[in-house]
Amino acid sequence: MDRTTPVVPAADIQRQKEYCQELRALNAQKPAPPRAYVDTYGCQQNEADSELLRGMLWDMGYQIADTDQGADVIVINTCAIREHAEQRVFGNVGALVHGKRKNPAQIVCLCGCMAQEPHVAERLRKTYRHVDLVFGPQALWRFPELLRRVYLRRGRVFETAPDDGAIAEGLPVRRSGKLKAWVSIMYGCNNFCTYCIVPYTRGRERSREPEIILDEIRSLAEQGYKDITLLGQNVNSYGRDLEGGWDFPRLLEAAAGIPGEFLLRFMTSHPKDATERLFDVMAACEKVAPAIHLPFQSGNDRVLAAMNRRYTREQYLDKVRLLRERLPHVVLTSDVIVGFPGETTPEFEDTLSLIEAVRFDALFTFIYSPRKGTPAAELPDPMSKQEKSANFDRLVAAQNRISLEKHRSYIGTVQRCLIDGAGEDPRNSLTARTAGGRLVHLSGGSALIGQFADVKIAGCSTWALFGELT
Repeated sequence: MDRTTPVVPAADIQRQKEYCQELRALNAQKPAPPRAYVDTYGCQQNEADSELLRGMLWDMGYQIADTDQGADVIVINTCAIREHAEQRVFGNVGALVHGKRKNPAQIVCLCGCMAQEPHVAERLRKTYRHVDLVFGPQALWRFPELLRRVYLRRGRVFETAPDDGAIAEGLPVRRSGKLKAWVSIMYGCNNFCTYCIVPYTRGRERSREPEIILDEIRSLAEQGYKDITLLGQNVNSYGRDLEGGWDFPRLLEAAAGIPGEFLLRFMTSHPKDATERLFDVMAACEKVAPAIHLPFQSGNDRVLAAMNRRYTREQYLDKVRLLRERLPHVVLTSDVIVGFPGETTPEFEDTLSLIEAVRFDALFTFIYSPRKGTPAAELPDPMSKQEKSANFDRLVAAQNRISLEKHRSYIGTVQRCLIDGAGEDPRNSLTARTAGGRLVHLSGGSALIGQFADVKIAGCSTWALFGELT
């Protein structure tokens, strides 16, 4: 298939596998198997990347640890989307110096989006000298080579040069569980929202070949995975660098045709690229979960234009109307930013009125966080933190009321749920998810975990449902 995005040659991937075997042989000479810990911050794409990191570490002969205590290799996979996340990472990375003093042979690695920010890499180089290896998302496939360089003590390694990225296939994966799986269908972003650092850290949009994605989903279904999420910074852009007529609705439809008992989810969808064809596929395919995360960010047209979102309030509302015409009971969630630079309180009121009009099932709400290197970070921002916090509180209160009202409408209904884990409350020994992704607490035996079951909803809170097996 012709494409505009480069693909890492198979010979280069094979070379990384050879590095894995070389390190495995060296690790086999140690008195006990070495241990590696991967700590993940941020989005589901980071979770998927960490599964690749664990897969490569496993192939190198490391036992995968649950904590950094006693680990021979520590990998911090970072997120740069908000300032608070960055500061938390710096704090936790700084604390690792104590373990490094006790075990000077310990290798500390930092990767992910933060690593690709020049000012972060420079700060790590100058101030966090116990960090041995720093690399960005585009260099993830070269992790064995980079770790080998550190392992053989060739000094600290920084691999953070600007890179638009390529597609690397054939990397090992060590998944976190046996029930739910992430499948990356594409990487990078071309949208350049003015508040967002992701296009600068993850490079340009690049799609995996559809046949490879479908083979991966088929394998997961054969292994018994029940909940499979397709990932991309904007899944609706899938296929634009491919020839052959592939787009996201076609890929989703093909994935839904794979035999097996499982649900397909996806995230994230940019509203400007969400099409009627996508909504038609969601409505027609039983295996596609009746749920969509469709970030609107602001309900005001001026603010949306300043954000470079490339849709208007009315266009967003039109898409919601089309979606609900096809899927009346769709679970709709979204993201919203409060206090974008220059936003006035009357403009914020437009956001409040939008959530009242749409009535989302849940919102992920954020007070604007400036990201160095983005256009929005240079905009005047006269609104005080106190005003932003007050508006944020009003937004959360309104959405909590709506979420509770939505959940109350489930009471008395029977929902087909996936029993996905053990509950923390002895009165509700299990947790489950509806097809729309709503959390359900219920009682039952642990043998039910991993099965679909009919659950009658008997109660609710703002954030969860309570049910009984039928």
